[in-house]
Amino acid sequence: MLTALLFSGQGSQKPGMGKAIYDAAPGNYEDIFTAGSDILGFDVKKAIFEGTAEELAETRVSQPAIFTMSLICARKFLDEGGEFAAVAGHSLGEYAALVMSGAVDMETGFTLIKHRAACMDKAAKKNGGRMSAILGLPAEVIEEACKEVSDGGDYVVPVNYNTKVQTVIAGSDAGTEKASALLKEKGAKRIVPLAVAAAFHSEYMKEAGLEFRELIKDIKIGEPQKAFYSNVTGARLTDFSNIHDLLSRHIFSPVRFTSELAAMQADGISRFVECGPGKALTGMVGKTLTDVTSEAIDK
Repeated sequence: MLTALLFSGQGSQKPGMGKAIYDAAPGNYEDIFTAGSDILGFDVKKAIFEGTAEELAETRVSQPAIFTMSLICARKFLDEGGEFAAVAGHSLGEYAALVMSGAVDMETGFTLIKHRAACMDKAAKKNGGRMSAILGLPAEVIEEACKEVSDGGDYVVPVNYNTKVQTVIAGSDAGTEKASALLKEKGAKRIVPLAVAAAFHSEYMKEAGLEFRELIKDIKIGEPQKAFYSNVTGARLTDFSNIHDLLSRHIFSPVRFTSELAAMQADGISRFVECGPGKALTGMVGKTLTDVTSEAIDK
């Protein structure tokens, strides 16, 4: 049985996450907090264990906090004798996946996250936008509705392909509202506005992606030692020669998570272990694939 580690994205954070894991064996994880705090310039442990939900929701804090939690959970998995053959992340989760694949070390991972969070925070405050999860409709219907609204002059696009019947849309306030209303008419079971401050993975983030590319151009990213699956391509990434461009595009491109899951299963992965806060990805696996197992390490 081949195992893949999965890492969740922004929005999965919660105050106090990982404290039970840390308290059980603080010496196993102190180096993660130290590295993060030194590179980021703030006390990561304090932010996670003592910060409020509002403070943790700030992009500059939430991204490194989730990344830290993901590394802690992955180390717990390894310390308990776990083995894995592949990695994948959902949005922000790709950076923990990069570290666990062996493409970058932990310190480089924190440096990448520092730049990414700063660029996205700036773009979010400038451009805003909204995101909503559409439940109960296939992606093709959602794509058509978004195109209809965008052709009418109000920008909105599908940005997260989470399961066969859950896709997140993002765009302008008006575009997201109009698409949501249209999709309700088309039979959406639920429409859930997301508690985010911007239209992530859309054109509203393009300037963040381009700025990020410039900041990371000299950072060395090597070849992974484990199979690495990409949000942008929705498949295993075997050519890392343009990884800096891919990470730039990743910020303003859709997350093709359902395609990644299908590609992993086709490559023989039958066990999925989510490392990070919550169990969102475990749920997505269960709603997307059959004949596999999934579990979460979040406490």
